[in-house]
Amino acid sequence: MEQPPGEDRQPQLPSPSLWPVGFAVGIVCLLVGLVVSWWVAALGAALALVFGFLWAREVASGRPSAEPVPDATAVAFDTSGTAMAEPAGERFPRNKFLEGATLGLGAAIGAIVTLPALGFALMPAFVDQGEPEVDIGPIENFPENKFIVATFLRDPKQGEISRHSAFIRNNGSVAGKPSFTTISNRCAHLGCPVQAGGPLFEDQKKTFDHVTLIPALPAAGFICPCHGGSYDQEGNRIAGPPVRALDRYEFFIRNGHLYLGDVYSVAKVKGAGATARIYRYEKTGPGQHVDGPEAWLYPLQPPH
Repeated sequence: MEQPPGEDRQPQLPSPSLWPVGFAVGIVCLLVGLVVSWWVAALGAALALVFGFLWAREVASGRPSAEPVPDATAVAFDTSGTAMAEPAGERFPRNKFLEGATLGLGAAIGAIVTLPALGFALMPAFVDQGEPEVDIGPIENFPENKFIVATFLRDPKQGEISRHSAFIRNNGSVAGKPSFTTISNRCAHLGCPVQAGGPLFEDQKKTFDHVTLIPALPAAGFICPCHGGSYDQEGNRIAGPPVRALDRYEFFIRNGHLYLGDVYSVAKVKGAGATARIYRYEKTGPGQHVDGPEAWLYPLQPPH
């Protein structure tokens, strides 16, 4: 008996797809970007979404399988050799439906389990990490052109673990507004507590509401006792291993009181006192560059 046409056709193998590869590259870029930079993470997320969508659509639509594809001219024959009409195939086979439902259910379960954990682990890095403002006291406690070493509790509920220090100088007024120099005592090398390069006048100490004010005379600027870092009276690095100037506090005047806000990093300061020009950057960790090509090598900091 003559063999019906199309019976000896070889099965067609699935064609290779690049969507899984693109999806994997996107996930890698997303994970690396969480450490390196936000725009790398955004690029990775976009790649993962696009290639993941294309991959899912390809799976759901049914790629060419290993089953033989009937020829358009092929006809079916009954046992007597009489041609019969080709039965119409299913528009959406049951196995494809079950495959898509299984993949969708697995993705939903994975998201329910994974997303909360990722949220708790990663969201703090993208949420404002600003510190509460602290009332340092009336501005009358800060004589003009005199340095005061102020120690205070950022959060009294946390106790001594939240104690900070700042070197504060009243620079007078600029355009009718008070001007203060508010330098952090955290060394820009490894974070050790910096000390005033001169005497402290303990007999003039004032203490109130978790705040201690001690007049100082940092004639030699500020010195780190750990590794010999040295700074001038504006906080600029002048010797030792620090990579930049000392950090500074934001300050505000409210109802005649001086308030200290969040900390920001400083590359350098030009000038002095009320006329100083401060090269300000987002708060960064000790030892981290804030300008120049070196700054590109450090991870993105949480917003402040």
